Amino acid sequence: MRRRKPWFVAVLALGLALGGVGLYLFQPWTLWTDRAVHESLPSTRPATEQEAGDAERPEPGESRPAGPVTLASGEFITHEHATRGMVRIVELADGSRVLRLEGLDTSNGPDLKVWVTDAEVLPGRDGWSVFDDGAYLDLGELKGNKGSHNYALPADADLDAYTSVSIWCDRFDVSFGAAELARV
Repeated sequence: MRRRKPWFVAVLALGLALGGVGLYLFQPWTLWTDRAVHESLPSTRPATEQEAGDAERPEPGESRPAGPVTLASGEFITHEHATRGMVRIVELADGSRVLRLEGLDTSNGPDLKVWVTDAEVLPGRDGWSVFDDGAYLDLGELKGNKGSHNYALPADADLDAYTSVSIWCDRFDVSFGAAELARV
């Protein structure tokens, strides 16, 4: 029986360890799997009499819209991965605001987030990594790489300070796609 050399076993063990770390970091199977999420725009319950009395009263001759109002919108462009779809910032009847992704179609990936940022949306490779250079709001994990979904915006967020939305891969500090927000 032939005896294996100790260096061969050490190289094999190191290769397996590096392969495991690589699989954990890159999660290549996510490139072939999709998560589709289809949420409708949230509705708000009617205000109680007390809440209605506490709400800001509109100026004379002015009324508060009964339904959702789009405050800003934009269309995604591709960065690191092909990305399509629309984004809207919507104010609901109760005054709360949501960021809504509509018809999103991008690649799946590890550690994807939805960010509202103050960065300019640049086409091509120049725009891949600018979104963490300035101010941004992290709205949480991307619910799905396909479909339409909603993300609550903080009540105290000054939306005039933010000009874009990015599908951000936090693991590799790169934008999959981004949209410039145009005020409506």
